[in-house]
Amino acid sequence: MKVKQISVFLENTTGRLAEVTKTIANAGINLRAISIADTADFGILRIIVDKPDEGMKVLKSTEFTAKLTDVIGIVLDDQPGGLNKVMEIFNRDGVNIEYLYSSLINEKGSVVIIFKVEDIDHGLKIVEKAGLEAIASF
Repeated sequence: MKVKQISVFLENTTGRLAEVTKTIANAGINLRAISIADTADFGILRIIVDKPDEGMKVLKSTEFTAKLTDVIGIVLDDQPGGLNKVMEIFNRDGVNIEYLYSSLINEKGSVVIIFKVEDIDHGLKIVEKAGLEAIASF
């Protein structure tokens, strides 16, 4: 299962990130995961929301440059070594990880790790073969 991630190009200026979160909140869209990578002048905000298509629509309508990307969300127990288990599986099967970030811990005490891999379909096959829990939304 693929998770839809929204990537937003942001100028590295005061208040720009707050404009995105306000836009999302005002549209009644729930933010589930967030990551930002920056340079001196700009950043790439990566978010998972409960309504990705609606999120894209509202962000683009307010002049943000955004795109939708498929990523993998894997549910792991919140315990030492959980992430390493996935790293070893991906490494063994030649899955190149471009980036990753974590999300919320749910009521079952699990964490969701978001993976962007080079070949999403191959990555999902490896996840399924390994018996890991991949999710489409959360």
